Amino acid sequence: MALADQDMRAAIAVTRFGLGAKPGELNEARRDPQGFLKSQIRRSGADQTPGAAASSAERMAEFRDYQRQKREERLEKASDVRPPVGGAVMADAAAKAPLARDPVKVVGRMLRDDVGSDFTARAQLAATTDAAFREHWALFWANHFTVSATKAITGTVVGPFEAEAIRPNVFGRFNDLLAAAETHPAMLTYLDQIQSIGPDSPAAQRGRGRGLGARLQPAALQQRTVGLNENLAREIMELHTVGVNGGYSQADVTEFARAMTGLSIGGERDGAYGQAVFREQAHEPGTRMVMGVRYDQAGRAQAGAILADLAAKPQTARFVCTKIARHFVADDPPPALVARLEAAWTGSRGDLARVAETLVSAPEAWTPAPRKFKTPYEFVVSSYRAAGAQPQGFQALAPILTSLGQKPFSAPSPKGWPEDAQSWAAPDAIVKRMQFAQGFSASAVHDRDPKALATEALGERLTPQTAMAIARAESRPEGFALLLMSPEFQRR
Repeated sequence: MALADQDMRAAIAVTRFGLGAKPGELNEARRDPQGFLKSQIRRSGADQTPGAAASSAERMAEFRDYQRQKREERLEKASDVRPPVGGAVMADAAAKAPLARDPVKVVGRMLRDDVGSDFTARAQLAATTDAAFREHWALFWANHFTVSATKAITGTVVGPFEAEAIRPNVFGRFNDLLAAAETHPAMLTYLDQIQSIGPDSPAAQRGRGRGLGARLQPAALQQRTVGLNENLAREIMELHTVGVNGGYSQADVTEFARAMTGLSIGGERDGAYGQAVFREQAHEPGTRMVMGVRYDQAGRAQAGAILADLAAKPQTARFVCTKIARHFVADDPPPALVARLEAAWTGSRGDLARVAETLVSAPEAWTPAPRKFKTPYEFVVSSYRAAGAQPQGFQALAPILTSLGQKPFSAPSPKGWPEDAQSWAAPDAIVKRMQFAQGFSASAVHDRDPKALATEALGERLTPQTAMAIARAESRPEGFALLLMSPEFQRR
């Protein structure tokens, strides 16, 4: 292979499959671009974010305390108890005391800080990791199995969800990843599975309505309506497995939802607060028929059998492999690449390590022309990597991503964040990226040569036109900002 070809493949390895080159990374990849990527695939899964993150159960316990304190505060306000005249001075003094603290605000701030620290740690890992393809692969699956902070209770456990369900399983078998994601407390709360009660279950026979919910759910998670909820079943089929054109019907969704009744979150009586549990008394009894297959298993095994069959269906291989090709290579993915991935998936029974190896080995994935426009998160992370820097705090990072249209941990729907250029390349979005590039460059470059940083960031993908524009910039920060806004940097 010619040296120029090897240099281009190194650039593709770190900018397309990875998260953008950091200083020195191109030299590492140049020796063997494919081997550089394959060495990042490991059975133990993706890297965990730095720091000792709380578990989902601990976070839900914090949320329970927060909800309880809010409820108590509302009751106190409603009672409108006024202190006697003699006590008014004491009450006023207590309110002004330096140590006086509103417990609701304290816990609410703690929950926000938890979410912020989770996201910041994730961004710091992405900005600094030596295994960016491994991290990129994990991010793909986190978006595929979206849970979003658009619901407060779910927001507190998005970080633990990724740590507990996604990262350990991204290079294992798809059926294991699917089961871990769908039965995690974050998914159960996000898609309302904790409300789902079998209409003919023992629990439903004993009573309906809010009283039933109070007995079957943690107090902090009670909802006003209790009955069969199809949200999780529908999204598993439409978004996570066979896809909207996968051959299922509304009747299949309903039957699957009945099979999953009983999956919920533990309460204080269970001794497993905030953990996934199965409540036999809430499960809809009987045999289910889903996509032409009869399931007569009892209890939790019924939903597990359906999930396993969905994971193994050829429609799932086709749907998910198309998403992988679309994410990493092109909005309109090459059919030959999809076919390669699908064959690897089917031949290995959903071995995601094999699928990842096939992706980085496929010739269709190495075409020099970049055909993917970076999402805001990818753009910001790759900017930090190009500068050899990392985010220092959520308060600085969150407003940037929110202004660019990708609010942290807040995908607008269960479909996750869009990945096509049309969603991110509108004129006003480009202007906001330019504003970020200018502000970031002013603080990140200092006395470093932007021409050298451009070569380190793009390698053979750096065009002569962009190199000349950077060299002619009036200042070093301006030169680095031109790099970040160049077509080569915006695309991967």
